[in-house]
Amino acid sequence: MEEIGKSAGSSFSKEQKQIYKEWFNLADSDGDGRFTGNDATKFFAMSNLSRQQLKQVWALADSKRQGFLGLTEFVTAMQLVSLAQAGHELTPDTIKTASKMEDVKPPLMDGIDALLAKNKSSRISENDINGSTQLRLSTGTPQVGAKSSRKMPLNAVTSIIDGLKRLYIEKLKPLEATYRFNDFVSPLLTNSDFDARPMVMLLGQYSTGKTTFIKHLLRCNYPGAHIGPEPTTDRFVVVMSGHDERSIPGNTVAVQADMPFSGLTHFGGAFLSKFECAQMPHPLLDEITIVDTPGVLSGEKQRTQRSYDFTGVISWFAAKCDLILLLFDPHKLDISDEFKRVIASLRGNDDKIRVVLNKADQVDTQQLMRVYGALMWSLGKVLNTPEVMRVYIGSFNDKPINEETASQMFCELFEKEQNDLLMDLVDIPKKACDRRINEFVKRARAAKMHAYIISHLKKEMPAIMGKAKTQQRLIDNLEDEFAKVQREFHLPAGDFPNVEHFKEVLNGYSIDKFEKLKPKMIQAVDDMLGYEIPELLKSFRNPYA
Repeated sequence: MEEIGKSAGSSFSKEQKQIYKEWFNLADSDGDGRFTGNDATKFFAMSNLSRQQLKQVWALADSKRQGFLGLTEFVTAMQLVSLAQAGHELTPDTIKTASKMEDVKPPLMDGIDALLAKNKSSRISENDINGSTQLRLSTGTPQVGAKSSRKMPLNAVTSIIDGLKRLYIEKLKPLEATYRFNDFVSPLLTNSDFDARPMVMLLGQYSTGKTTFIKHLLRCNYPGAHIGPEPTTDRFVVVMSGHDERSIPGNTVAVQADMPFSGLTHFGGAFLSKFECAQMPHPLLDEITIVDTPGVLSGEKQRTQRSYDFTGVISWFAAKCDLILLLFDPHKLDISDEFKRVIASLRGNDDKIRVVLNKADQVDTQQLMRVYGALMWSLGKVLNTPEVMRVYIGSFNDKPINEETASQMFCELFEKEQNDLLMDLVDIPKKACDRRINEFVKRARAAKMHAYIISHLKKEMPAIMGKAKTQQRLIDNLEDEFAKVQREFHLPAGDFPNVEHFKEVLNGYSIDKFEKLKPKMIQAVDDMLGYEIPELLKSFRNPYA
C-alpha cells in the first residue's frame, strides 16, 4: 500500500534537487511547468542513451500517460537515465528501486553546463535591456515570449487533458447546450471536472465496513468519521487532500469552482445538507479522492423515504468515479429493494465495479464457501449479466485476522486478495488519463444520441394545431419513438437512455420549443471523435514510440 501516492523522485539531496530544478527550467522550453515530448527529444539526446532506452525512460516516468512530465516525474526520468547509463536494465520495478536509492547521482548530460551558462547569461542580458523592452511594449511592438490572447490551435496545447477541455468547449458543449443534454442526462462539464483527481466510491448496506475500509487505507480516521454497528455514516462524505484537517459543509463545496461537485446542486438543499467534504493531508489522497456513502437501507427501514433522490446521487457519482467498490458482509447477503435500485443505477459503469466480501474471517471455511456461492447467485440476479464479477475476499480493518475461524490457507488467501485489491487502487492514478478519454468519448456519443432523440420528437410535432395532444402521445409511446430513432440512424439499442427517466424529464418541457437536427453540429462531433481525438492522442504519445 505504500506505493500509492508515493513520490517516485523523493530521495535526493538538496544539491541534487537544485541541479534537477535548473535542468527542468532549462528543458521546459515555454516555462509552463510541463516537460513535453518535444522538449524530451532535444534534452534527452544529451544523455547518449539509445532510442529504446529513452522510450522506456519516458514510459516509466509518464506512468499516468498525461503526455508530459512535471518536476517530480522529470526527476524520476533523470534517475532512470542515470541508472541506464550505469548499465541497469529499465523495468517497472526499477522505478521503485530508484525512489529508494538516495545515492542515484544525476546523469551525465553532454553539453549541459555550456547550455546552463548560456541560459544564465541570456537572463542577465534580458534584465539589462528591461527598460528598452518596456519602451517597445508602449509603442505596440509585441514582446518575445509574451502570451497572445488569441485562441490557440489544438496542436498548441501541452497535455491530453487540456486538449479535451478545448475540444469540449469548441465542439461538444454547443451540441449539449442546444439539445438540453444537461437537463436530461448530465450537467455541463467545467474545468474542475477535467482536472479532478480520480475517485473511488464505496457502496454497501449499513455496517458492512465502508468507513473502516477507508480507515484501513489511510491508516487513520478522516475528519468527522464515525464507526459503529448501527448506521453511523448518514451522509455522503468526499474524503480528499487538503493542507489541514477540516470538514466543509455540502452547500459550500457545491459552489467552489476548484471542486468538481457543482452538478450536485441539481439535487437540492435536502441533499446538500447530507453532503460534506473531509479534507486532510495524506499521500494517498494526493493521488485519489474517496467517496464514503450512507448505508443502503434494508428491511423495515426501506419504508422510510429519504428526503432526496438517493439513487440519482449514486448514479451521478458513478459517472464521475474511476472505481466503485460494492461491500458485502457474510451476515448481510440479502440484497434489499433499495440496494437493487442502487445497483441498477450503476448501469453503463459495469467496468468500474468491484465486489468486496468484507469481514470474511468471521465465518469458518465451510461457511465462507457457501457465503461466496450465495453472493454470486444474488449478484447474478441483480446485475443481469452472464459475466462473473470480480470478488475480493478479505477482512479490511486494522484488527488481526481471526485465526480461530480462518485456517492458515485462508489467511494466505486473504493476504493475496488484499494485495490484489490494493494493486487495483495503485493502478487508478496510472489509468486516470485513459479513463478521462474513455468517459469523454462515451459522453460525446450519448450527447449525439440525445440530439437525435430530441430532434426526432421535434420533427413529429404538428406545425399549428394539436400540439398538446401530440406531445402526450409521443411521451406515452416513447419506447416506440426510440425504436424509430434507432432504425433511422442505425444506433445500438443498449445505448438508449432509461425510458421512464426520460419521460419524467420530458413532461416538464414543450417539445415544440426544441431545436431541429443541426447536421453541422453532429458533423463537428463526428470529426472530433474520428479525427481530432486520435490526433490529440498521437501528439502526446511516447516521443520515442
